[in-house]
Amino acid sequence: MAGSIGDDDDGINEINITPMVDVMLVLLIIFMVTANYMTSQSIEMKLPKASTGAPNEQVQNLGFSIDKDSKLFLDGQPVNYANLTAILAEKKAAKPDISALISADVKTPHGEVVKLIDFIRKNGISNFAINVEVEE
Repeated sequence: MAGSIGDDDDGINEINITPMVDVMLVLLIIFMVTANYMTSQSIEMKLPKASTGAPNEQVQNLGFSIDKDSKLFLDGQPVNYANLTAILAEKKAAKPDISALISADVKTPHGEVVKLIDFIRKNGISNFAINVEVEE
């Protein structure tokens, strides 16, 4: 009767879902925390309104933003003019007909927008648009 020791024909007939639920709850918490962090890192900006503004249907390659404190962002990442020259040269070499979309807060000084336009034109990018909110 050596074969009868440890013979358990009943076995485990159920799946224990407790570990799966624990993992799902941890993933849910991680997603909630990271989603909150991502929204808090966005650039707060109130665009000026214009009744003649039209939706920009061209594909823009560079997205410049200037917030109300005159901080400059390129595609959502903070940048300064010293580093921008190399970035623009690299992008222009990769795509010669590159264009830019400039978004500025209503409280941004006009001089900062002109400074950015002048800077990108000096770096060989002549196609650009000013982003506005369409007035209804």
